[in-house]
Amino acid sequence: MRWDSWAQFWAMGGYGVYVWGSVGVTAVLLALEVLQARWAHRQTLAQLKAEQAVAQSSAEDLM
Repeated sequence: MRWDSWAQFWAMGGYGVYVWGSVGVTAVLLALEVLQARWAHRQTLAQLKAEQAVAQSSAEDLM
C-alpha cells in the first residue's frame, strides 16, 4: 500500500483501529510473557538455592 500522508498511514484505509489495536494487544501480551518468564526464572533460582542450602546443611550434619 502507498500512503500520501501520516494520517492515511495511521487510518490504514479505515481499519486503523483494528490494525493498531491488534498491534497494541500483541505488544502487551509479548511484554507480559517476558515479565512472566523472568519472574519464573527468578523463582526457580531461589528455589534451587534454598534446596542447595538444605542439602548442604544436611551434609554438614552427617559429618
